[in-house]
Amino acid sequence: MKKILFRKLLIDYTQFFILALISTSLVIWVFQSVNYLDIMIEDGRDYLVYINFSFLNFPKIVSKIYPFVLFFSLFYITIKYELNNELIIFWNFGVHKMELINFILKISFILLLIQIFLTSIVVPKSQDLARSFLRSSTVNFFDNFIKPRKFIDTIKGVTIYTDFKDKNGNLENLYLKKEIEKNEFQVTYAKRGEFKQMGGIPVLVLYDGSTITSRNNEVTNFSFSKSDFSLANLETNTTTYKKTQEISSLKLIECINSFYKFNNNEFKLKTKFIENCSIENINNILKEFYKRFIIPFYIPILCLIPFLLITSTKESINYNKLRLITFLIGLFTVIFSETTIRFISKIVFQNIGIIFTPILLLLLIYFFLFFKFTFKISKP
Repeated sequence: MKKILFRKLLIDYTQFFILALISTSLVIWVFQSVNYLDIMIEDGRDYLVYINFSFLNFPKIVSKIYPFVLFFSLFYITIKYELNNELIIFWNFGVHKMELINFILKISFILLLIQIFLTSIVVPKSQDLARSFLRSSTVNFFDNFIKPRKFIDTIKGVTIYTDFKDKNGNLENLYLKKEIEKNEFQVTYAKRGEFKQMGGIPVLVLYDGSTITSRNNEVTNFSFSKSDFSLANLETNTTTYKKTQEISSLKLIECINSFYKFNNNEFKLKTKFIENCSIENINNILKEFYKRFIIPFYIPILCLIPFLLITSTKESINYNKLRLITFLIGLFTVIFSETTIRFISKIVFQNIGIIFTPILLLLLIYFFLFFKFTFKISKP
C-alpha cells in the first residue's frame, strides 16, 4: 500500500511540475521572443535567423526557472494534500514522516542530475548554436533598420542618417560615413536614396550628392547625380564572438585546471585555443563553472523545504503562518543560491566555503526534520 501511495504522490508532483515548468517557460519565451524580434529587425537579420535564435534560447529559460518551479510545485501539492486530508491517509497506513522525507530526497537527486545536464550540456550547446546563426548570417533587410532622424551604426564601420523615410522606403537627405582604414574615412551626402537588389546584391542607390574621402592626409571631393553604395559583405556590430556562457563544460574545466596547475606563461600557452580562457577572464570562467555544477545542488534543499509544512497540521492556529514562512524560506533559498555566484573568485578557500554551503544547508534542514519527527514519536 505504501508503494501505491508514494506512486500517487510522485505522479501528482511530477504532473504539476511539468505543466508549471512548460507553461511558465513558454510565457517567458514569448515575451523574450518579442524583444528578440525588435533586435533582429533593427539589426536587419533574416526571419529564419530570428526563429532559430529564439527557439535555441528556450533551454536557457527552462534551466533558469527550474529551481523555483520545482519548489513551488512541491509546496502547492503538499498544501493541497493537507487541506484535502490526503496526508492523513499516509499516516494511517503507517507511513513515517521520515520515510516520506527520504523518498523525496532520493527523487531530488535525480532532479539535481537533470538540472546539471541542462546547465552543463544542453544550455551551453544551445547558446553556442544560437550565436552561430548570428556569426554565419548577414544583414538582409537593410531598409528595416533605417530610422529617420537617428544615427544608425548597425553595420560595422558604417554610420547612416536620414531626415525622412516614406512608406515605400525612399530616403531623403542622407548622410553616410564609412570607415576605410585607421584614420581614413569616406563621407557621402545625397538628397535622395533607395534600396535596390542588383544581381542579388543589396545596393543603396544615391541621387544628387557628393562624396568626401580622406586618405593619407589628403582630401578628395566629387559630386554625382547617381551613385551606388554596395552593401554586400558588410558585417554587423552585433556581438558574434563566443561568450563565456557558450563555452563547453569540458573546455571550462580544462581552463580552470590549467589556471591552478600552471604559471601565467604556461597557462597562456596551454589555453590559447580555448576561447575566452585568459587571466583577465578567469573570474567569469569560475563563476560559469559554479553556475553550471554547484548551484544545482540547491535542488535537494528546495525539495525538502516544502515538507516543513508537515511539522504541523491545518487544524493548528499557526498553520497559515507556517505556510507563509515556508514559502519565504524557499524563495530566499532560490535568491540566495543565485547571489552566491558574486562571491566566487580566484581565492580557493573562499570558493570551497561557498561550494560546501548547499551541502551544509541540506544537512541542517534534514536533521531538523529528523529530530522533529523522531522527538514527536518518542514522546509518551
